[in-house]
Amino acid sequence: MNLPYFTIIHWLDVAFFIILFIALSLLSAQAKSTSVVLSGIFASFLVTVFGATLSIIILEKYTKKGAMVNVKERRILFNETIFFKGSIINKGKFPLNYCTISIKLINNDRKAFGKGSFFKSGGLDMFGSKDKQLAKPNTVKKEKTFKFKPALKPTYRKPFSISLKYPGYFKNTMIIKKIYCH
Repeated sequence: MNLPYFTIIHWLDVAFFIILFIALSLLSAQAKSTSVVLSGIFASFLVTVFGATLSIIILEKYTKKGAMVNVKERRILFNETIFFKGSIINKGKFPLNYCTISIKLINNDRKAFGKGSFFKSGGLDMFGSKDKQLAKPNTVKKEKTFKFKPALKPTYRKPFSISLKYPGYFKNTMIIKKIYCH
C-alpha cells in the first residue's frame, strides 16, 4: 500500500483517526496518575492504528475495482503453452495504479488416480527397478502485475497478455482467473 495511491477518501479516513487519537489522548491526560495517562495514550494509539489500518484495507477493496473483459485463451500445442489475451477495465470511480492478474490451471483428470497412486508395492524395487516415475504437478499457477503510467482512469481499458506452461497430460482442465487492483 503506497501513499501516492491514496484517494481523497483515504486521506479523510486518516485525518479522522488522527483526530480520534488526539481526542482520546486528551481524555486520558485528565487522569491524576502518570501510569494511567501513559496506558491510556498507548491504548488509544493501538485502537486508532488498528482502526485506521482496517478501514484503509476495506476502502482499497471497495473503491478500486478492476475487471478482465474480452478474455480469449489459445492453447499452443507446439511448445505446450496457453496464451491469455484481453483487457483490464477500471470499473470503480477512482484511478488504478496497478493490477495483478492470477491464473491457475487445475488438472481434473478422473483417471489420474489409477492403480498404485496411493500405495506402491515394494516388489522388485530392491533389485534396482528402472520403473521410476517423476511427480507430475496437478496445478500450474502464474501471477503477473501490470503497472499503469499514468494511472488507469475510470471506464478506461488497457490490453494484457499472459502465457504459461500447459502440461500435455492435463485433461478437463479447470481455469481460475482472478484480478486484484489498487
